[in-house]
Amino acid sequence: MRFGGALLLLAVLAGAARAQEGMFLTEEQAPRAVFPDADHVARRDVASTPALRDRITAHLSGVQPSLWEERYAVFAVSRGDTVLGRAVVVEEIGKFRPITFVVGVRPDGSVSDVAVMAYREPYGGEVRSTRFLRQYRNKSQADPMRSGHDIVNIAGATLSVDAASRAVHKAQALAAALDQDGDTSGAADVRASAGAPR
Repeated sequence: MRFGGALLLLAVLAGAARAQEGMFLTEEQAPRAVFPDADHVARRDVASTPALRDRITAHLSGVQPSLWEERYAVFAVSRGDTVLGRAVVVEEIGKFRPITFVVGVRPDGSVSDVAVMAYREPYGGEVRSTRFLRQYRNKSQADPMRSGHDIVNIAGATLSVDAASRAVHKAQALAAALDQDGDTSGAADVRASAGAPR
């Protein structure tokens, strides 16, 4: 009986760990997860060139991300004639594996919202919760976004929390680097390559 109970407990724990992993948003769904009022979305794939990486690192005050993607999916998002910002898909390492985030970055560089698109760790998946992620709303690039400082940590998920903060800073830095290149993702460009919301 004890052996059977232990097996049942192990099965439940394994199931709970697997339940934290998964794909939660597609790239098509991602922009409206962080800009729900958008009525136009235009995707652009941005190559992660050495020059772009240098600009991103400069905007991160010399701090390198935990990984460099080969490309970034960047969505210019608008409502009517108003540019809402960019939805930027980035990855950062949790404990062992990358976590995929979408970060909404407004034209002034502040965060509209953050969502987890894919979580690949057996623990720490609580970072997907709206309650946790809403802490990043309205944060600027100047905000430290440090656990225990201006971000409330999640017990047992410190590395995932740190990954979320790095992802937000990386997305902001990428948006700033694109602005530096003169890519302002104007509303005209958005309407030219996008349709009505789905």
